[in-house]
Amino acid sequence: MQAPPAPIVARPEDRFLTAFELNEGHTLNGSNARLHGLRKQAIARFRELGFPPPRTEAWKYTNITRVLQHEYRLNLLPVETRLTPDDLAPYRIPGLDAHTVVLVNGRFAAGLSDIGHLPDGAVVTGFARASETHEDLVNRHFGAYAGDEQDPFTALNTAFTLDGLFVYVPKGTRLRRPIHLINLIQAEEDLFLQPRLLVVAEPGSQVQLIQTDASRTAVPTFTNGVTEVFVGTGAHVRHYLVQDAGEAASAVNTLSVYQEGGSTFTAATTTLSGATVRNNVYVLPNGEHCESNLYGLFLGKNRMHVDNHTMMDHARPHCVSNELYKGILDDASTGVFNGKVLVRQDAQQINAYQSNKSIVLSDAAQMYSKPELEIYADDVRCSHGATSGQLDEEAMFYLRARGIPPKEARAMLLIAFARDVLDTIELDVLRTYLDERLDARFHS
Repeated sequence: MQAPPAPIVARPEDRFLTAFELNEGHTLNGSNARLHGLRKQAIARFRELGFPPPRTEAWKYTNITRVLQHEYRLNLLPVETRLTPDDLAPYRIPGLDAHTVVLVNGRFAAGLSDIGHLPDGAVVTGFARASETHEDLVNRHFGAYAGDEQDPFTALNTAFTLDGLFVYVPKGTRLRRPIHLINLIQAEEDLFLQPRLLVVAEPGSQVQLIQTDASRTAVPTFTNGVTEVFVGTGAHVRHYLVQDAGEAASAVNTLSVYQEGGSTFTAATTTLSGATVRNNVYVLPNGEHCESNLYGLFLGKNRMHVDNHTMMDHARPHCVSNELYKGILDDASTGVFNGKVLVRQDAQQINAYQSNKSIVLSDAAQMYSKPELEIYADDVRCSHGATSGQLDEEAMFYLRARGIPPKEARAMLLIAFARDVLDTIELDVLRTYLDERLDARFHS
């Protein structure tokens, strides 16, 4: 007797390719012709690449195809939100005086946002609106820094970009108040979200962006977010990301940064919750005397999986970069750090430092660390290192010997371990907020 044929299992990619074909002519076809052209190029590239299989070197510790087997629904049509400003109270940062922008399911919510007065020429608005009102600016920078040649997630985001956030800071302008982006998920069904953020800081400007990811749902969701940042000559940009969207939220977040000479860029990512979270950070200091700082703190619990993947591409001489990532893993959680520093042949006199340190609190938790240096110049100072271990028994004994209870002693040591990363946050209100979050987490 002949065995029945095996069932045909659709690839996750096919759902997106079909959705693009069905929606290209209306939902995805706005008035900006260049954006539409980029969409078609991006979906063609996504068709070629497909999602990375587990054997892919950059993804071998994160089986993202398993996560994508879940049949998420693409969020292509705008949905009216019934949220009020009072509903946002749990997601605000106490004491923070900021220009507030709210995205609900990846779309700009004008009625919930409170941008307030901006300096002359500065723009903070939804990406969809900016692609029409500031078409030249958007066309000049969109897709210029987040390349999709080898990244299927960036290609997919570019193909389906509908809305998100656009920030423009003119030459020599300083935004004295930070921008607080509340990126909120509000869903009754399993959604696949793709917000796009574009930040343009012209020469000599300054801006701070705080992004807090949160969720009001317990259903599984997946966010494929892409952020592009242009840092002009002598400009200063700080990007703070707080990921706390809950145990059912998976995400791939890609941050691509382009720096001109004499500029400073700092990114600090704090991951507090999630199901499977992958953070890709690509920085290209393409001018002399740039400073680039990447900091990360991730706290794993239950079966959470956190993967931080960084690429520091030193293309010009006389630049400095610093990377410090720390993780605390409990229960059956998994942490991954894969950081690469590339120094090109003509990039002499580079100072590049990279460090990854993790504490593993249980036998079931796992940490994979792979720091890399690829150097083609001969006059550089570069270092990297990685350590993983348990809490210091001597430090615990020291605290216990002074009458401190075990739970309190453990919390004190974990907070002290995380302090190195939190101290890099120059915004006092945000640092205090995260201090309190960690204090509550480790004392619970």
